[in-house]
Amino acid sequence: MRTLLVLLVALAAPSTYAVEMNVLSAEEAAAGWQLLFDGQSTEGWRNYQASTVSPGWQVVDGTLARVGEAGDLVTVAQYGDFELQLEWRLETGGNSGLFIRAGEDDPYIFMSAPEVQMLDDANHRDGQSPMTSAGSNYALHPVQPGIALAAGYWNRVRVLVDDDLVVHWLNGQEVVRYELGSADWRRRVQDSKFAAWPNYGRLRRGHIGLQDHGDPVAFRNIKIRILAAGE
Repeated sequence: MRTLLVLLVALAAPSTYAVEMNVLSAEEAAAGWQLLFDGQSTEGWRNYQASTVSPGWQVVDGTLARVGEAGDLVTVAQYGDFELQLEWRLETGGNSGLFIRAGEDDPYIFMSAPEVQMLDDANHRDGQSPMTSAGSNYALHPVQPGIALAAGYWNRVRVLVDDDLVVHWLNGQEVVRYELGSADWRRRVQDSKFAAWPNYGRLRRGHIGLQDHGDPVAFRNIKIRILAAGE
C-alpha cells in the first residue's frame, strides 16, 4: 500500500515527477517520428518573420520556455501533412497556443494558421467558453470542458493534419475534429474574425508555431511524424 501511495503522489506532482524528456523510443524512431526540440538548444526554430530566436525563448531544465518578451516562435522547416505531439505547462492564468501550417506573408501568425488553444481554463476568461478553452481550435471548434489539467501541470497535446482533416487530442482524449475547406469550416470562418484574413486555414504547407501570448509557458517532448502524402 505504501508503494502505491508513493506512486500516486509522484504522478500527481505538477512538475517534479521523473519523465524521459526529449528522446525518441525505439518504436517511435521506427515509426518515423523526429524530435523538433532536443532539450539543449533552439536549433530548428526561429522567431516569426525573423532569422534568429529572441532572448525571451530559453532552454530551461530541458524545456523550451518563454521567459520574457519573446514573440511567436516557428520551425525553420515547413510541413504539409503530419502528426505532432508535445507537452505544455502554463502558470496561473496563462495563455499560449500551437499553430499549424503557418505562413509568413501576414503581419501576425494567427492570420494564416489555425491554433490549438493552450490555456489555464480555471483562471483565464477564455476558459469560460468551450470555443476558446484548452484544446479547442481557437474560436471555431469547441472542446469538452474538464480535460485540461490545472496550471503547473504538464498537459499532452497531439495533432493530426492529414490533407484537409485536422484532429486534436488533449491528455489522450480526442477533443476536436474538422475538415479544412468543408462547408462547415467555411461557415464558421465566415462568422468569425478570421473572415477578414484570406490566407487563414488555406495553406497546404507551413511552419509549426508556438505562441507568445505574454505569459510564461514551457514546452517539452516536441515530436513530429511526417505523413508521406504531405511530402
